[in-house]
Amino acid sequence: MTMQTHATGTARATGQRGKTMLVRHADVLVTMDGERRELRDGGLYIEDNRIVAVGRTAELPDTADEILDMTGHLVIPGLVNTHHHMYQSLTRAIPEAQNAELFGWLTNLYKVWANLTPEMIGISTLTAMAELLLSGCTTSSDHLYIYPNGSRLDDSIAAARRIGMRFHASRGSMSVGQKDGGLPPDSVVESEADILKDTQRLIETYHDEGRYAMLRVVVAPCSPFSVSHDLMRESAALARHYGVSLHTHLAENVNDIAYSREKFGMTPAEYAENLGWVGRDVWHAHCVQLDDAGIGLFARTGTGVAHCPCSNMRLASGIAPVKKMRLAGVPVGLGVDGSASNDGAQMVAEVRQALLLQRVGFGPDAMTAREALEIATLGGAKVLNRDDIGALAPGMAADFVSFDLRQPLFAGAQHDPVAALVFCAPSQVSTSVIGGKVVVKDGVLTTVDLGPVIERHNSLAKSLYESAA
Repeated sequence: MTMQTHATGTARATGQRGKTMLVRHADVLVTMDGERRELRDGGLYIEDNRIVAVGRTAELPDTADEILDMTGHLVIPGLVNTHHHMYQSLTRAIPEAQNAELFGWLTNLYKVWANLTPEMIGISTLTAMAELLLSGCTTSSDHLYIYPNGSRLDDSIAAARRIGMRFHASRGSMSVGQKDGGLPPDSVVESEADILKDTQRLIETYHDEGRYAMLRVVVAPCSPFSVSHDLMRESAALARHYGVSLHTHLAENVNDIAYSREKFGMTPAEYAENLGWVGRDVWHAHCVQLDDAGIGLFARTGTGVAHCPCSNMRLASGIAPVKKMRLAGVPVGLGVDGSASNDGAQMVAEVRQALLLQRVGFGPDAMTAREALEIATLGGAKVLNRDDIGALAPGMAADFVSFDLRQPLFAGAQHDPVAALVFCAPSQVSTSVIGGKVVVKDGVLTTVDLGPVIERHNSLAKSLYESAA
């Protein structure tokens, strides 16, 4: 149990009121509650890290310890990012990888990533999280699967705590190198015994299963082409012993399908089922080439999908059948994917891209603006196996963001500012609150001085790229 959860529980037990926050006079407040209410002159009343009341401003208390006036703003639940590789913010737009599909892209970048250091992991995580926070994201998963030169997942976790983001830290892994028929160089793979031992350590050290948890640990072998059958099975057993979620890449492009058929004699979905990698505690990244049988399997078992439209376009992987997945009942969330295959982490821009890409592939009614926003909020929460984020309702975590409707991109769209957020040019947030704490105020991050972080990030990125020359 986190200190914050414990403190809140103590306050309730002794009858003491925790710190309160009043959010009032939002031009529109999008609840994403069971009725999908959108409230004019809306607001929230918050105690500590949870929402106590939602309604029109006149229906809420008049005072609180902290008051946020949202006049002229659109307020929505914090966006949920279900797939990322934050270390890749150090290797954006690498020339050798600019025009390659997935396997060629990876081959060119592995030799660069082999020189990562613990400091690089920490700085890149801060940079990636800052970009996410400023673009509307309040909860993010990160899939770190390469650990050279003493790097550890602890380096990412420390950065998340410093910046104040709600975090699902995924302990990735690669164990099958080129000499054993895998894709990654042998220099960047780990022994499976070491992987499982470290994963257990991380769960026991950091994982918080409580409601409103700021940090959860996920078991996340990288992909079917970089780990063994045994590691996939043992990882699933470990995760289920501790009650944590499972995550990996699956069915990303046609080469991924061909590899699976050649190596395993199965489609990726069949392989996942064979290994026990389906269920409400599992989500897979991409699934661009998931077939109808795979969609049916995921729907029956509640297996989630992290949809990454920008990355799928960047690597020419195809258009994921998101409409078909959602109609079948597959939980679908949104992910920005790694900053070397997007090459950004602009969460609200990813919402817009999800909408546009489905329409390119499947027609103008394939996805509405509100459906895209739902995928990025409630969809992401379901994929991460959480029922305390993704909506603004009593009992939910106090995670929300606001956008200033007086900026140029909303001009001429005041009749439907919710749709405008998705249809119009992507925007950065004015305010971000996570767990009842203000993390972005007036468009500026409050928890970290970004100037020195970006300066150091650029210096490390330069040395990392040059080290592989």
